[in-house]
Amino acid sequence: MWRETAFRFPYLQPAASDDGTCLGAAYWCYHNVAGGRKRFHMRHAFWGPGYSDREMGSAAREAGVPVQECGDGELLDRTANLLRAGKVVGWYQGRSEWGPRALGSRSILADPTYPAMKDIINAKIKRREAFRPFAPSVLREKAGEYFEQVVESPFMMHVVKFKPKWAARLPAVAHVDGTGRLQTVGREENPLYHSLIKKFGEQSGASVVLNTSFNENEPIVDTPRQAVDCFLRTEMDALVLGRNVLTKRA
Repeated sequence: MWRETAFRFPYLQPAASDDGTCLGAAYWCYHNVAGGRKRFHMRHAFWGPGYSDREMGSAAREAGVPVQECGDGELLDRTANLLRAGKVVGWYQGRSEWGPRALGSRSILADPTYPAMKDIINAKIKRREAFRPFAPSVLREKAGEYFEQVVESPFMMHVVKFKPKWAARLPAVAHVDGTGRLQTVGREENPLYHSLIKKFGEQSGASVVLNTSFNENEPIVDTPRQAVDCFLRTEMDALVLGRNVLTKRA
């Protein structure tokens, strides 16, 4: 385990697998062909496509379900209220993530304090094996309150042990061994997602949300219409598409 090594500040970029070879190739060309010397510290993974408010609004209106356009404050309040009510919410904001993890841009979110939430999402939305876990997204500045180690993990690349009382209080994101696949969320890198987690924490007493990729046995959604399609064909309760909140009729 990492805590049993001499390493103190490990850095893992968000696509640390075969899909990250393009980054190595780009760096090689930059340094060895172009003669570049400047170092680059990748602090966020939001390098993918983004879509305009107009495109997201059009996709929302064409969905055929109730939709409400919200300002920033109302958007956060409404989303936090949905999560606290036990709803499963699609969260689609900004540019998509580079790499295999949804990091608060193309995510499905839920309240991690609900004991049955993992089974609900696996059965009704992800349609996958019941043992597969979900990740806790935590405010970076509060990670030490919930985990035994203070680890900066913006790309969800570290598995860290919960403090025992929080493993019990957050059953939907705690593995059977008391660990969680941690994502630390900083205000500078993702201000809207950071504000949502903070707002949710004010209601729930825990600045942690369940985060999983926005998909159903397919690649993570990219376009607004892909997000709407996934929302409509699964048992997801709500979709926050930019400033638009979509809900299903009873």
